[in-house]
Formats: sequence, structure tokens, C-alpha cells
Amino acid sequence: MKKVLVIGVGAQGSTIAKHLNEHAGISEIICADYDRELAERLSGSLSKATAVQVDARKSENIATIAEGCDFIFNGLPLEYNIQVMEAALAVNAGYMDLSGPMEDIGFVESYQWLMTEWHEKFKSKGLLALVGCGIAPGLANVLVRESVEKVDSCDFIGIYFYDGFLTKRFIPFWWSPEVALGDMAYKTFRFEKGEFVTDVPFSRPQMMKFVGIDKEIRMVDHEHDEPVTMGLLSKSVLKGAKDIEFKYGGPQVELAESLYKLGLLSKEPVLVKGNLVAPFDLLMRQIPRAPRFENEIQEIIDEGIIQEEGAFLVRIRGVKNGKPVQIDSYTNFPGLAEAFAKSKMTHESYSTGQCAAVFSTMMVEGLFKEAGIFVPEQLDAPCRSYVLAELAKFNITVDEYVTA
Repeated sequence: MKKVLVIGVGAQGSTIAKHLNEHAGISEIICADYDRELAERLSGSLSKATAVQVDARKSENIATIAEGCDFIFNGLPLEYNIQVMEAALAVNAGYMDLSGPMEDIGFVESYQWLMTEWHEKFKSKGLLALVGCGIAPGLANVLVRESVEKVDSCDFIGIYFYDGFLTKRFIPFWWSPEVALGDMAYKTFRFEKGEFVTDVPFSRPQMMKFVGIDKEIRMVDHEHDEPVTMGLLSKSVLKGAKDIEFKYGGPQVELAESLYKLGLLSKEPVLVKGNLVAPFDLLMRQIPRAPRFENEIQEIIDEGIIQEEGAFLVRIRGVKNGKPVQIDSYTNFPGLAEAFAKSKMTHESYSTGQCAAVFSTMMVEGLFKEAGIFVPEQLDAPCRSYVLAELAKFNITVDEYVTA
């Protein structure tokens, strides 16, 4: 029987905790957050959980509450990842998060640091750490590896996320707007001709057609983990892929691009009527937050859904038996009303949280036997199969299209 710490019990962390509460191999769950009310509200609904308030800015605070835990599942923003990993090492616990850290040394350099120095730290203690275990990164990486294994060599990998969801209530982002807009304002990364390339935000626009969507969608490059980790692992697990990109599109991207061009995503203070104000800080004071509680979500559903469409496509191109082939994998997720009916959460929280929860149970069951730090595209075939089979139980399924 395992004891686990879930730190950061917002939408994703709470889904992990709920999932683990039903797992026969879990005896105790510590639900930790800086927001005590949030932790207590969650733990009060779970039979195996207790609530703890914690300041995660210091690793020793995390280590204190994690003593005796077998695993730490990190649902905090990525700037806390290093502190939580330090705590996991201190108490000899396995570790999982939803996105890798982006330290001042740079995004690519941060992952290189994880895959070398931090990998050895966990490996030396015989501990497993999985980094980037949500939808994207996470499920996207598993789907890429699944497709790549079906070809003899891989030339191109593309990950495309179109979110066309609109409700009568103005909800620009269904997760943290601070994280969303911070990502969109950051320089983009792609792997091109075997080299990492950075570019300006919203670069390389491209009109794309997706299965099930009548119109073409404008997609732009977006800062994300996948081109970084896959570029670093191209030769070892992705059969030499030389071009890897991540593109994003939809109303929220168009909104963010306009805000960026207006300078409202800048964190540099400007003088306004004698006061220094950072445009980004002002925007965060004004922008509607994503709904968190059941009554809020129900009210939004009752007010009405205007448009419920989207696409999550993983595409690879390669060579099979001497002939070129393209494999497209489309993931199907429950919409807002269905996700709320199933779990009392939004579609965004449901899809990301369930992916993270399945990765967490895979760790609890000890299916991946390696020690060290790994990303999902490094998982072996049985683990990838487990992830896909378990997600299907939550109505998260994949349709594959193969064309010459």
C-alpha cells in the first residue's frame, strides 16, 4: 500500500487525487496547497485524504509534509518544479509533474539539465521521475512515439491544437490565464533540419484543415515542451526526426495575438498618469478567471454554449518499406457538458487531469521499471498501451488515419 502527496490541488491536482483515492494500492493521500480551504474542500470529499497547507517556495517545507510518501505528484505551476523535485529526493519518493521547468538558463538547456544532472540524481537513488504528464506534453508524446514505431524512419512530427470552444459568458481561457498568456508571449521553439530554432511569438501562420471541422483554421507556432524534448531525443527514440513543430489556433490565440501586438502582454512597467504599471499585471486584474467551482461551471452551461469544436492532431511523416507514409492521430475528448456530467469539472480540467491521473496510476503500479528522469515519449510499449487503454475508460480515445 502506497502513501502519496499531491501538491497543488487545483483542477489537475484534484483530479489526480480523486483518481488515486479509488486505487486499491493507495492507503493515504496528502492533499497540499497554499490555499488551505481548497485542500480541505478536496480532502473532505475523499476517504483516504488529509489536507495540509504548505508554502512550496522552499523544498524543506515540502519535504516535511512528504515524509514517508512513496510518490509526489506535482500539480503546481512549473516554477515550483525544482523545489518539489528536491523534496522528492530528500524523502526518497518518486515524482511526476505536468510540464518541465523553464529556468533562466533557457528552455532547451533546462531539459538538457533534467536529462543529465537531475536524471543521475534520481537514478542514483533508484527513483523514477516522469516529467510532462498531461495532455500536451504527455499524451501527445505517447501518440508520437506510437506512430513513429510504425515506420522505418521519421522525417517530420507536428502537434496541432485547435480550441474553438465558445460560451455565452466570456471565458478567454479555461485554465490559468496567467500561464496561458505567459506562454503565448514567450518566444517559440521548433526543431528544424536537426537544429533548435527560436522565433517570435505567433510566428509562421498556416491555414490548416482538420477532420470534422468545416473551415480552415489559422494555426501559429507556440512555445511548448514537445519540440524541445523530442528534438533532444530524436536519434534515440524517434528514428531521427529532423523537423518537429507545435502549432496552436482558435479564438483565444487570436485574442492573445492582439494583446501581444498592443503591448499588453509586456511585464515591463510603463508610466501611466505618474504611476509605473506593468501592462501584464493590469491585464491579470481585469481578465476573467477560469471557473473553478461546480456552481460556476453549471451557471456557464445553463447560460449556453455557442460553439463546441476543436481538434487535437498528432502527425508524423516517415518511410515504411521504402514508401513515404503519413500517420494522423486525432484524440477525442468529452465536451464541457459531458465532462461536467461525468466529473463536475470543465472539459479542459477533465482531459488534462485524467491524462495526468492515468500517468500517476501507471507509476503507482510500477509498470515502468527504469530509474531516473524520463519524458512520456521514452515510455516502453506496455506503458504506452496502458495509458491509451486506461484513457479510453474515460471516453478519451484516438482515431488514426494512415495515408501514403
